[in-house]
Amino acid sequence: MSVESWLERDRLVLMDFDPEVVRIASQPFWLHWHDGERERRHAPDYFVRRADGSAVVIDVRADERIEPRDAEAFEVTRRACRQAGWGFEQVGVPKEALLANVRWLSHYRHPRCRRGPVVDRLREIFTAPALLMAGADAAGDRLETLPVLFHLLWLRELTAEGLAVALLGPSTVVRLADGSVR
Repeated sequence: MSVESWLERDRLVLMDFDPEVVRIASQPFWLHWHDGERERRHAPDYFVRRADGSAVVIDVRADERIEPRDAEAFEVTRRACRQAGWGFEQVGVPKEALLANVRWLSHYRHPRCRRGPVVDRLREIFTAPALLMAGADAAGDRLETLPVLFHLLWLRELTAEGLAVALLGPSTVVRLADGSVR
């Protein structure tokens, strides 16, 4: 699998975790243009619809792997998106800790991980910030509570401090998230 393929897969799981993203389309269209010497074309990696109704086209490429030809394609895409009333983002390599944490939490996204009584206990325990493992233990047997806790983190009903900079662990501080439930 190429570096770009890995980056695209990683970005997809991060977009899936983003509560502002409500729809994702992969390689949504081809953009054709003439660069003065030859016909060119480019298929952006993603089209994203956000919860507020706005749209953004995303190209995924590590900054150090952007060749002049790629930069031109991204600029043409940016201009076309502006004309359509969409945003455009070129994104590179995500932070390692954030990606590892989101990958881990993605294993708990399925609704089967949500068990009502455990959800209620965890929500009560984490109304005040508490350590992840201490809160899981206070809610009951770890084998029962941890999948539910990770599910609530995936849904962002709970939030973990430092998710983007440190791996989730026993001493991660968790609290009830502010705002609406997903």
